[in-house]
Amino acid sequence: MIFKLAEYLRSLYGPARLLQSYGVLVIIAVLAGFLITVILLPRLYDLLPRDRGREFTLTTEIAKGKPTGSGVVFITIFVILAFLITPVNLRQSLIIILTWLCMLTGYLDDRSMSGWGEYRKGFLDLLISVIASIVLYYLNPTYLQFQKVFFWLPFISHPVIIAPWLYIFIGTILLWSSINTTNCTDGVDGLSSTLVLIGLLTMGAVFYFILGHVEIASYLLIPNLETGASWGIITFTLAGSLMGYLWHNAYPSKVMMGDAGSRALGFYIGVTVMVSGNPFMIFATSLVIFLNGGMGLLKVALMRFFGVKIFKDVRFPLHDHFRKNHDWSPTQVLIKFMIMQLLSTIAILGILLKIR
Repeated sequence: MIFKLAEYLRSLYGPARLLQSYGVLVIIAVLAGFLITVILLPRLYDLLPRDRGREFTLTTEIAKGKPTGSGVVFITIFVILAFLITPVNLRQSLIIILTWLCMLTGYLDDRSMSGWGEYRKGFLDLLISVIASIVLYYLNPTYLQFQKVFFWLPFISHPVIIAPWLYIFIGTILLWSSINTTNCTDGVDGLSSTLVLIGLLTMGAVFYFILGHVEIASYLLIPNLETGASWGIITFTLAGSLMGYLWHNAYPSKVMMGDAGSRALGFYIGVTVMVSGNPFMIFATSLVIFLNGGMGLLKVALMRFFGVKIFKDVRFPLHDHFRKNHDWSPTQVLIKFMIMQLLSTIAILGILLKIR
């Protein structure tokens, strides 16, 4: 909306043309998301549900009674700002709406007195993941133009054509996994939000400076993404809103995002990876999240459905293992996990972008 409005305003006031600069819009998006969330969120604490405490976690008693489900606030702020600031197309609009719906399913669980069952939440996550994968494939610009969708992969210098069923299958698994591993990581003040923030800033930069830049993409033998800059603005908008939440969630936290925040964040990170055209980017954005929460999901699934027991002496999520078995404080968990994610992001980006 701002982008379109600038077309009219520039004829009346020359400097208004800056509002059509994607760089300026990124700055506006980050600052607006941060400031609005920082100011508005504390004023809504009394309207948020109270945390019931999670089973089998070390922080149950500490978290119990705190305002939770604040994802309904900062994700809604993100959605509004994304539509106001970014010149979005249909594909992007549907993804933003699906992000909000993913938040809504989590928020309804946060508000429920008894909590939704694992299978119910898992099915809703799966449904949203399938719909999003279909949207991402059939509204992909290359599909609309050539009826083909490509992945660019490490160790291969040319794009690879991906069949619809394979793209939707990979997208569904990746999105579902990202939703649930991010949710599992939300157990230490500031941990999940900080790790996701690293992923958002990474993907925002990749969209804006690499995929959305014709010359740089060509140099790296990566297909140029025409909508890369606008995806960058959307991603930085969410990063700004998340920073505003993290301002109040830093240890000792005053509020928690709940499933409303963690599920929506995990979903959007997965979407950015699929939009990038390289599913291996998920390791650059979320390796620590996948190890922290994903190994626990794998352990439970193998034991529940196949009777196979693995990692018998390891407590999951891993942040609980390090807190209980190695006496790490919440701050130590946050800083060390953040360092591991930053190092892995740098290393994996180098592999994905340069070894072609």
